[in-house]
Amino acid sequence: MTNEPIYLDYNATTPCDPRVLDSMLPYFTRYFGNATSADHSYGWQAKEAVAEAREQVAQLIGATPNQVIFTSGATESINLALKGVAEARMAQGNHIITCKTEHRAVLDTCAYLETKGFEVSYLDVDAQGMLSLQALEEAIAEKTICIALMYANNETGVVHPIRAIGAIARKYGVYLMSDATQAVGKIPVHVVDDAIDLMPFSAHKLYGPKGVGALFIRNNNPKVNILAQQHGGNHERGKRSGTLNTPGIVGFGKAAELCRKEMADEAHGLQQLRDQMEQTLLRKIPGTSINGGGERLPHVSNLLIPQINAEQLLLSLSRHLALSRGSACSGLVQEPSHVLKAMGLSDANAHHAIRISLGRFTRQEDMSYAIDKLIQAIPVTESAL
Repeated sequence: MTNEPIYLDYNATTPCDPRVLDSMLPYFTRYFGNATSADHSYGWQAKEAVAEAREQVAQLIGATPNQVIFTSGATESINLALKGVAEARMAQGNHIITCKTEHRAVLDTCAYLETKGFEVSYLDVDAQGMLSLQALEEAIAEKTICIALMYANNETGVVHPIRAIGAIARKYGVYLMSDATQAVGKIPVHVVDDAIDLMPFSAHKLYGPKGVGALFIRNNNPKVNILAQQHGGNHERGKRSGTLNTPGIVGFGKAAELCRKEMADEAHGLQQLRDQMEQTLLRKIPGTSINGGGERLPHVSNLLIPQINAEQLLLSLSRHLALSRGSACSGLVQEPSHVLKAMGLSDANAHHAIRISLGRFTRQEDMSYAIDKLIQAIPVTESAL
């Protein structure tokens, strides 16, 4: 054990794997060239490194390298995908379907598009966080151009049936954009088998560096066209201008390669630790329940603990444990989780929920320590024993 708090907020961000960092370091100093400098070896070396990383990222998701666009992160990728497809398909329609439990990057982008004349349908979920495929199909109209549904929820870990959703999108000739930021590198994601047309994701959620992400854009069956949202150099096949972050992209590629090779064993081990933690806390802390049902990411647990105020609990434990109440992208505004509210929780109950997310460097002794600290910190009345 160290004097640092045990980190259990891997859904917010992951530490950079030392092997990833080692792969990046030469591209800050020795191989520092601009990947679009075509007239000398410094540029050629950087271009080759980017090409290799693009191949590594593509392999992780079942794509081809020419379908992967590098960005600054998943938020930019989401904006590029949604705004880009909306502008490109205005002649076909102006309707987008999404879900009330999506990440704010999707919801806020959809809200922006509504100010530009687009119509957005927000699907409900049930108490377990799962959506109805029938409701999805019924929401599709003649003017629907895109379905935007996440692969896995960042707060509850609930995994949507993306393959079935992709089949519905194909049936009606509608594009499917799936924000896979929390899924890629954690569970198998295959853009061909899942019939995904646009897929944003990010390096820092899979043990790569911050500040680099990707957008998968299908280029056949069907060929998806989006309009660039950032101009000034025609980089990334004209979809995203700007000097490429070569060290970050190299790290992204290495992180993707490691996930592809180690993901299955890692997920199995993390699910065992997560399940052990849940079973112990459900048994030892009366009234505790799990937010989210069906298939869940193997490393995520969202717990409703009636006896506590989540903010106060996490502050009291901050010297020992790094936990969260939900999305790190909600800023400093202390509002009830929109995800939990969409699942039917009251504002009061949403303030009783905490998210625990494990990762590559979580060990059995970390979980035992965390369980003990949580049990000690949560008041239990004698009548509840």
